[in-house]
Amino acid sequence: MSERIGPIARLREDVAAAKLRDPAARNGVELALLYPGLHAVWGYRLWHALWVRRARFLARMGAQITRWLTGVEIHPGATIGRRFFIDHGMGVVIGETAEIGDDVMLYHGVTLGGRQREGGKRHPTIGDGVAVGAGAKVLGPITIGAGSVIGANAVVTKDAPPDSILVGVPAKPRARAVGEDTRALLTVPEYSI
Repeated sequence: MSERIGPIARLREDVAAAKLRDPAARNGVELALLYPGLHAVWGYRLWHALWVRRARFLARMGAQITRWLTGVEIHPGATIGRRFFIDHGMGVVIGETAEIGDDVMLYHGVTLGGRQREGGKRHPTIGDGVAVGAGAKVLGPITIGAGSVIGANAVVTKDAPPDSILVGVPAKPRARAVGEDTRALLTVPEYSI
């Protein structure tokens, strides 16, 4: 589990993570004021705090307000690590039992969703340092290993080992070559659909 840090340090860390991952970001003020993915993460952190204190109705209501304002739907019951960044944000959906590690990046239109109606764990577990391309769907109680990359519009329904690249419908993993850059992988046509 992530080390606990204060709220101001967490805000600064989130801004620094966004600046690191978005080459279009000019400065921290612009990020803090104009990035809906960052606003959605901050809203989630507030609503998640209410969720774990059993103020579930207020948490869900707050999450819906954040959804209306940002276009990003994060269930307050999800578990999200540090330095999480959503680039562009619109259309992202993260389900209640999703677990997201540290240093994860999602692009717009990503769904971390379920495939069944039964209770219990229904949503994916995303390891540390995973990048998920635009429009990708990661479905069911599966685990994506740390350091993996999921290509744009991939549909992932099976576990993937660490350092995998997952592309296609349904996504098929391949091992990541030593030294491959995550950001480059998400923009090279070979890894898109």
